[in-house]
Amino acid sequence: MFLPSLSKSLRILAFTAAAAVLALVCSPSSAQAQTTPSPDPAKLDELLKGLNRGRSVGQVAVSPDGKRLAWIQYGKEGEEIRLAPLDDLKKSERITAAAKADQHCQEGQLAWEPDAKALAFFSDCARPGEQADLYVARLDGSPARRITALKGYAEAPAFAPDGESVAFLYVEGATRPAGALAAMKPPSGVIGEDGIEVERVAVTRMDVAAPNAIQVTPATLHVYEFDWRPDSKGLAYVAADPPGENNWWVAKLYTQALDGSPQAILAPAEVPGPLHGLQIAVPRWSPDGKAIAFTGGLMSDQGATGGDVWIVSAAGGAPRNLSQGRPTSAAWLEWASNENIFVSELAGGNCQLIRYKLQGDRTSEGEISFGSPIFSIPGSVGDGRLELSLSATADHSLFVFHASSFDHPTEIYAAKPGTVMTSGLEGVIQLSHMNDGVEPGWGKSVSLSWKSDKFRVQGWLMLPKDYDPAKKYPLLVVVHGGPASAVESHWGSGGLGGPVFSALGYFVLEPNPRGSFGQGEEFTQANRKDFGYGDLRDILAGVDTVLARYPVDPNRVGLTGWSYGGFMSMFAVTQTGRFKAAVAGAGISDWQSYYGENSIDQWMTPYFGASVYDDPAVYAKSSAINYIKQATTPTLVLVGDRDGECPAPQSFEFWRALRAQHVPTQLVVYPNEGHGFSDPAHRRDVLQRAVEWFARYMPPAR
Repeated sequence: MFLPSLSKSLRILAFTAAAAVLALVCSPSSAQAQTTPSPDPAKLDELLKGLNRGRSVGQVAVSPDGKRLAWIQYGKEGEEIRLAPLDDLKKSERITAAAKADQHCQEGQLAWEPDAKALAFFSDCARPGEQADLYVARLDGSPARRITALKGYAEAPAFAPDGESVAFLYVEGATRPAGALAAMKPPSGVIGEDGIEVERVAVTRMDVAAPNAIQVTPATLHVYEFDWRPDSKGLAYVAADPPGENNWWVAKLYTQALDGSPQAILAPAEVPGPLHGLQIAVPRWSPDGKAIAFTGGLMSDQGATGGDVWIVSAAGGAPRNLSQGRPTSAAWLEWASNENIFVSELAGGNCQLIRYKLQGDRTSEGEISFGSPIFSIPGSVGDGRLELSLSATADHSLFVFHASSFDHPTEIYAAKPGTVMTSGLEGVIQLSHMNDGVEPGWGKSVSLSWKSDKFRVQGWLMLPKDYDPAKKYPLLVVVHGGPASAVESHWGSGGLGGPVFSALGYFVLEPNPRGSFGQGEEFTQANRKDFGYGDLRDILAGVDTVLARYPVDPNRVGLTGWSYGGFMSMFAVTQTGRFKAAVAGAGISDWQSYYGENSIDQWMTPYFGASVYDDPAVYAKSSAINYIKQATTPTLVLVGDRDGECPAPQSFEFWRALRAQHVPTQLVVYPNEGHGFSDPAHRRDVLQRAVEWFARYMPPAR
């Protein structure tokens, strides 16, 4: 297992179920109320192959001097690091720790040395399939040098500004990848005390001959993100008391000298004003070391972050909101100088790069101005590290990233601040041509907006493949997880997304209702203490918009989603009969019982305003189980048996309640799976069952 390549998210106590896929089916009389021939599995496999055509790119990293580009390329043998001159990516060569040309290791997580003469990366070549270590390739033809001998989970390498050390996040003795997406360990021992795994910052020096790593942050703090102090002698980081899985939502901002003790300079739970009780991410030192900028706002998942841009003195004090009232969600930032910060943000359906210009006292009352977007792309943008992160040259004259949309496959692009760049992918510099000629295997897409209450809501509509306006089509609504997240236009098919169903003849609406990123903090916070109500109104208003503009059969409208989308699928079918079929993945049916089943209850207080013990009514108000008598929609329920984010008992409760109401339902529990499924066979099975379920109750146009 290549630990550093796996996604980072939350962690929760696991619920353990059967050791094989367990399908629990309600009585035949209700489950088989309608029968429609199921899609041929072989044809579905062939369809999926067509949908995932094209080459994929992982992390991209431009060298600090702007002369070279390193990137992760996916192929038949897995991940591979490629390096090429920036002006000619066709002249690429493989960078690896492998001793032989035909040896294929799992390698990734790139970091450039500040002088651009070396590239650090993780590789499991020394212990294939067991453990990744950090290597440095000098780019002079010499073999890559192993600089750590780790035992555990490691990720996020970053060179010190002076180039003499590399820091990274490290969980020594880890038994599983960090994050809530992976399957939880079966519960045993003293829960919440035994077997706690703490993520710390480790540092390895470049001038030591033998592999080495010293953990510099204390074992009493779980670190989520960090940044080097400009003088290379200290760190800023976001951390909380263990267990880290539960406490990210109350994390503080710390500074620490490498040979010193941590100093908490900002605790959102203790500050007054709009940041009170909210979350912080992406800490970044100013070049002069006097201030730290970060993102702050209402966030539901570590790793999927957004909000406003804040700044605080490196010595502590009151934080200042630099983007107050801005109708966007900032996700990533980087200082270009003491007066300039580049910010990646989501603006409606677009990913864009903005420059903040600061004047006077940056941390109090100095002036702030925003330039026009350097680029604004109606698609997905990033360099493969954090949400919307970009790779920049040392002088910030060039930003490199990969991007895609529903209509354009993934390629590598660059943007130059200070030049005239038009909107869209045609306005940035295309560096790669890996997918020239690759066409989507699904229908066209459009960005829609509609009015709901006082808000203007944005979403993506995917038309059926081979769309014929003379036909009537079914509509499938796909609700994203989060809720603090957003659907972006992107290439490829995965899970219960739009491309598969578009290719099968459905309209697919993927809305970004209130609670989502992309329209500012007021919009993101608009579903607090209101889960399932205002956001459902937003979704239904989107359905009405589609019905008014396109030939959709109102009697063939379905609903699906995973995580928060799974909750919305469960809740919606108890509130309205407009959906003729639903598939609820990893949902939440009873917020009151959920509070005591998970290990991340800290995330709930910012949303519900109090714990379930202090205000049970606000949790009951949004619990689908309390309205189950109103449910009539046939609903398929799917979950992993070791899901920590949305434990399996929530799905059991909902399935059992529907069954008692004689509503057509099935529950499928997948073994050894967490919130994000790792077994390709299980991911394939989820899709097959969802396709069959919707084909049964709302078949596509023929």
